[in-house]
Amino acid sequence: MTTYETSPTCRPEPLQGGALWRRTLRIPMRDGIQLAADLYSASPEPEATALPVLLERTPYGRRAQRGSDQDRSDAPVPQPEDIARHFTQARYHVVRQDCRGRGDSEGTFVKYLGEGPDGADTIAWLRNQPWCDGRVVMTGVSYSAHVQAAAAAEGAPGLAAMFQDSGGFSCAYDAGMRMGGAFELKQVTWALRHAVHSPEAAADPVLAEQLLRVDATGWFGAMPWRPGCTPLRHLSAYEDFLLEQWRQDTFGDYYRNPAIYGRGFYDRFPDAPSLHMGSWYDPYVRSTIENFTALRELKSAPSYLVMGPWTHGHHCETYAGDVDFGPRATLDGNLGPSYLEFRRRWFDRALGREDEGDHDGNDEGDPGNGDLPAVRYFLMGGGDGRRDAAGRMRHGGAWRTDTQWPPASTAPVALYLTTGGALTLAPPTAAAASVTYDFDPHHPVPTMGGQVTSGEPVMTGGAHDQNAPDARVYGARAPYLPLDSRPDVISLTTPPLERDVVMAGPVSARLHISSTAPDTDFTIKLIDVHPPNADYPHGFAMNLTDGIARCRFHRSYERPELLIPGETYEIEVTAPDTANRFAVGHRIRLDVSSSNFPRFDVNTNTGEPEAATRRTAIAVNTVHMDAEHSSHLRVWLEGGADALA
Repeated sequence: MTTYETSPTCRPEPLQGGALWRRTLRIPMRDGIQLAADLYSASPEPEATALPVLLERTPYGRRAQRGSDQDRSDAPVPQPEDIARHFTQARYHVVRQDCRGRGDSEGTFVKYLGEGPDGADTIAWLRNQPWCDGRVVMTGVSYSAHVQAAAAAEGAPGLAAMFQDSGGFSCAYDAGMRMGGAFELKQVTWALRHAVHSPEAAADPVLAEQLLRVDATGWFGAMPWRPGCTPLRHLSAYEDFLLEQWRQDTFGDYYRNPAIYGRGFYDRFPDAPSLHMGSWYDPYVRSTIENFTALRELKSAPSYLVMGPWTHGHHCETYAGDVDFGPRATLDGNLGPSYLEFRRRWFDRALGREDEGDHDGNDEGDPGNGDLPAVRYFLMGGGDGRRDAAGRMRHGGAWRTDTQWPPASTAPVALYLTTGGALTLAPPTAAAASVTYDFDPHHPVPTMGGQVTSGEPVMTGGAHDQNAPDARVYGARAPYLPLDSRPDVISLTTPPLERDVVMAGPVSARLHISSTAPDTDFTIKLIDVHPPNADYPHGFAMNLTDGIARCRFHRSYERPELLIPGETYEIEVTAPDTANRFAVGHRIRLDVSSSNFPRFDVNTNTGEPEAATRRTAIAVNTVHMDAEHSSHLRVWLEGGADALA
């Protein structure tokens, strides 16, 4: 029997003139907690017709409008009932559920870690309802994508398809919570933002006012935080899980939780079709691509990859940060008529329901008809580099398809670092060559865009001119000189390119380093350097991707090992994948440094965990570039090394 709420207000409720009906459910979990959910159907008696159920689980309020639900670039963001009606008209029942401890659901909210069992229990309960035909498909952006992977890692029989948009952890230690051992401080800004909307704040106006008045920018200058001495000190549930995330700096049992470690549990994932959507300026690039690649190899059901040029969940925008990619950049009008139609048609295909027909009579741009390419990705670049009416640089780009990732036409290429600031195909021959700089944790290199989400007000994602920091950039100081002018940034470039060079695939740097400190960080940033023009007389240095490595993890993320000052070590710094066309006259640039704040927490250079120490020290860091220690950038180029020959 279906468990409905007993309140008279929770009887079948007609919406939109009776075209849609909503009931509130209370779904029991294995520990007795009940989670609130809404069931949307095309009639007041859903039991009359058993249909597939479309499930979305969210911590943001099941009836709340969200910007990531944008359907078309020329239309307002739809309300949850508008989204539900689209699918109920296509013969689905729709369930939207509040995660534990959020919205109207019982229990205590703990970010990420309990979503696997709750998701699996919800799917099992839905399958037993008379209005479900035994098939549950999951959809959602960001956290609503994370909960899909979490449920799948529990096995979840009946999970018939997944549409993971901008999330779904392959390994939270590698992307989303940490990268290269460093803590991603978007976890801090997320907690500050969503604490304001917590049930606790809703029930306590004094707490709500205190949270609204938090000076996030000021608090970022007071790091590291200590229990009871944070802006979340009056909301212990949020302070506790945030500080616990921060303290968990090694890869151990905490990160092996199935909810955030799909990599360890892919064998449990149902053998069901999956679509993995991400974007080049999203924090989950690595997870999105790994989930696609692993499930494609391990399962008989098909997996698909879609990568756009957007920031987190902004699939109907042509721009990311201060760069515009042109009208071809949006999902709507290019990959499908709209985001809703793109999803509906993909679910119909995944469930073998194509014969039921197209519900709007328009198949133009429909990826569900005919052969669906395994990979669709947006290759950035090709624009004229001028400023548009909105003040953004026109970088351009176009969609491509492929059978694999990296694309079949690409091959790995090593570009060697030189003390003269060049990136070259020729390995070094000098017996000794290096560049040394001082890294002061009190003056970190400021974050300027990148794969950032939920970072406001201290950081913003997307593509930005690395030549032109300004007062918008946290930590930037007048006179706002280009980042490569800093003495703690090693900037290396190719000569101006004589032909277009297409880069698409993983990005990493193999660095030979030494330091006076027992622990320190090294960062990389890949940049497309546009030549000067009338709109940008200084040129435009467009960031593509960046990464970081914390040196105490040079041997193992499970067992940190401090550096011996003065000894040389070989480390790998991995950045998320990218896809970009470097046009004729442009240059490929790599910046190497030791900080990227506030995207990542700053290494204190003391060897002590960042979440606990109050001390800092200046590290004298060296990157070696000689014949024996050939530090190099590794990228994937169309045509391989011949592209630069």
